[in-house]
Amino acid sequence: MRRHTIHIVLFILTVVSTWMTGGPGYSIAIMLILLGHELGHYFMSRRHGMKATLPFFLPFPLSPFGTLGAVIRMEGPLSSRKAIFDTGVAGPLTSLILSIPAIAVGLKLSVLIPTSQIKEGTIRLADPFLFSLIQRLVLGEIPENVDVMLHPIGYAGWVGLFVTALNLFPVGQLDGGHIAYALFGRRSRAIFLIAIAGMGFITIFYNPGWILMLILMVLFGFRHPTPLDDQTTLDGKRKVIGGIMFLVFLLSFTPSPFPQFAEEIKQALGWF
Repeated sequence: MRRHTIHIVLFILTVVSTWMTGGPGYSIAIMLILLGHELGHYFMSRRHGMKATLPFFLPFPLSPFGTLGAVIRMEGPLSSRKAIFDTGVAGPLTSLILSIPAIAVGLKLSVLIPTSQIKEGTIRLADPFLFSLIQRLVLGEIPENVDVMLHPIGYAGWVGLFVTALNLFPVGQLDGGHIAYALFGRRSRAIFLIAIAGMGFITIFYNPGWILMLILMVLFGFRHPTPLDDQTTLDGKRKVIGGIMFLVFLLSFTPSPFPQFAEEIKQALGWF
């Protein structure tokens, strides 16, 4: 029990910090999404005989999310490209499955108000294509000059989609990097390079708030451990799933998730 104390304490602190950020509905929903993501990694790694820690949750009440997410640590060598793929894809697939109903339920509970009644300082969200599609299915066509005051559960779904997309970025040891390596082996370095160049373009021309992420990608984005079996390629079913997950990344990612913050940073830096 004592060795699991740190996991329990961090979990409780993250519940508190997310509760402070968005209330009980947001906290319960986002914790389920994050927990599902990490347990997807955990159970799939154990299925392939690879040791992994329980999730380490990262509370951060000062962020708009109330958390920096959660991580697990792999212990020991990776066994095969198949194991890398299954473990890498299990997390974002689970969080995607949990985020979609959270978005739908949250939108049902949301309120439509005239844009003129939105208070100054209200955080505005940029909607990725997948979120917009779900919104259209749930709420229909939104009239002009009307905006959605998103319910906390819907916000948790939005954050879950954002986290899923971020993890699917095909670089280094992010989930998307694992998937790319499992699919293409050492040739995945070309994909890492293209993805990092794309993030550089987004950072320079759209949102300088990504600068820290870009620096981390440049420093660590080309590194991926070689599995014990690096020769056996993936079967057709996994290749299809890999393609679908990269499509999910494109549909879920937005260059400026908080548009007003991006503009404020640009103005502060004198950026274009």
